Amino acid sequence: MPAFAPRASPVNIRSRYRSRCTSPCSRPRSRLRPPRRPPSRPKPTDCFPPRSSNGAPGNRVGSARDGRDLRSGRRSTFRAGVLGDIGGFGGLFDLSGLGYEQPVLVSTTDGVGTKAIVAQRAQRYDTIGIDLVAMCVDDLVCQGAEPLFFLDYVAIGKLDGEQMEQLVSGVAAGCRVAGCALIGGEMAEHPGVLQPGEFDLVGFAVGAVERGRIITGRTVVPGDVVVGLPSPNLRSNGFSLARRLYFDVAGRALDDPAWDGADHSVADELLSPSVIYAPAVRALIAQIEVRIERRGNRRGYFVSCSEWVTLTNERCCESSTWA
Repeated sequence: MPAFAPRASPVNIRSRYRSRCTSPCSRPRSRLRPPRRPPSRPKPTDCFPPRSSNGAPGNRVGSARDGRDLRSGRRSTFRAGVLGDIGGFGGLFDLSGLGYEQPVLVSTTDGVGTKAIVAQRAQRYDTIGIDLVAMCVDDLVCQGAEPLFFLDYVAIGKLDGEQMEQLVSGVAAGCRVAGCALIGGEMAEHPGVLQPGEFDLVGFAVGAVERGRIITGRTVVPGDVVVGLPSPNLRSNGFSLARRLYFDVAGRALDDPAWDGADHSVADELLSPSVIYAPAVRALIAQIEVRIERRGNRRGYFVSCSEWVTLTNERCCESSTWA
């Protein structure tokens, strides 16, 4: 017969369970120490910073931090058709009181290109907003449209109240010249994408023209008169090449004379504001039939002939006839 181990003595399971439950070491912690209070939750209103004038509708982020209110500059551009005040989620404009019979809206958007880099290096931001307006509204009048309102978008690396004030005041100045209302805008801070001091500008312009007076260029014929409006500077085009020639090839600095004997600096020359041709061209449209318009990037503004080329792709201007 196989040998069996001695039988263990019977165990009282109930008593063992009772001893575990009553052991001081096995008691729940809640019986050994008072329960901790849960951390107080912040009130919903504590999740937001105190309301300041910066949060007032119509103020750009950062302008109120330095005690600046840019709304007055924008209001100075208001014209007939603007509804309400600054501060809504969108700008309102009413065409009904402007005397149009069959109005057609014309929209355009543009920027200032790498001219912004020159402004950053010179730390001068008061004129480049004028360039932005010029790039947009001069495209509107190419189709015969009257500029009505304008919106701007400013992307910036780090908020700077002084910089923002100069940028937006320049846009407002350009709108006053063009006769359009600055009815809205947006500022976005892009840390990690743009460095402190860096910025980019984008403009949006909307105009109106009578359906029967839209300029398309289809009626251009040989013999039409070409009217050219000169530009005293580069406007906002060709600055990548200009920067390379001035700074990399010629080794010039921003505070150097623009040329030998010049009474102004390289920065003055490069940052001189663009001419806004819209008022002059609109006055011309009101007096004569304009068949085509083109904004020359570096030459200026041309009326009645498409980039010096007729429908036969031949030059329409002889140098001997230019006055």
